[in-house]
Amino acid sequence: MTDKKSFLKEKARQIRRHIITMTGAAGSGHPGGSLSIADIVAALYFEIMKHDPANPNWPERDRLVLSKGHAAPALYAALAEAGYFPVEKLVELRRLGSMLQGHPDMTSTPGVEASTGSLGQGLSIANGMALAGKLDGASWRVYVILGDGEIQEGQVWEAAMTSVHRGLDNLLAFVDYNGLQIDGTVTDVKSLGRVADRFASFGWHVLEIDGHDLDQILEADAKARETKGRPTLVVANTVKGKGVSFMEGKVDWHGVAPKPEQVEQALAELAN
Repeated sequence: MTDKKSFLKEKARQIRRHIITMTGAAGSGHPGGSLSIADIVAALYFEIMKHDPANPNWPERDRLVLSKGHAAPALYAALAEAGYFPVEKLVELRRLGSMLQGHPDMTSTPGVEASTGSLGQGLSIANGMALAGKLDGASWRVYVILGDGEIQEGQVWEAAMTSVHRGLDNLLAFVDYNGLQIDGTVTDVKSLGRVADRFASFGWHVLEIDGHDLDQILEADAKARETKGRPTLVVANTVKGKGVSFMEGKVDWHGVAPKPEQVEQALAELAN
């Protein structure tokens, strides 16, 4: 294993440990879909994106929009690990007056680029950022993470048309395809069919990867940077609750926090 991959794997592990600790301390939150994006978030913040924790508003930074805002624990964990605020703050998740609310708030949390949580809106926000970058001739890029259940929202498809119409090749979207949403399987709630084919039919450059394979995540970004004239969509096949045996593939862990004894078991499994 390369040093880079070992480093990123360790960051993803730490992010997962923080997710468990945070949601356990809060007694609420969304651990399942936070754990499923930990590898993607680790790759973005610790290898792919240009950003500066000492200067969160650095004009040349890359931007990430967490459209599936309920997975905020994964974002907060990455921001803390990167140095935007002390790791010790993470246990304040969802507390009254905390800067770490249940969904991202760009007005209170350093490093958060967009206030999200009302599902379906993140791609539209990312489009606006990417278009602004184009108009300014800027070199920075925009990333967005969407949930699979989230893309049942109609606004996502209006935004998907706009991304292509505007030629936003500085935009890379990840769909966290773990196959589960709050009410059950995505297929049962409202089948998406072949997500890759749907986005491709709109004109997107589409890739499908194992969303837990760091090499594939990095390669997808490299291919997106090489693609000109259109945006890139990555269907990241993931496992809800990844890394914690009793959470993996279980819809029950969409929005339920682990109890103290479950926190202990999960942290033991994520010890190394």
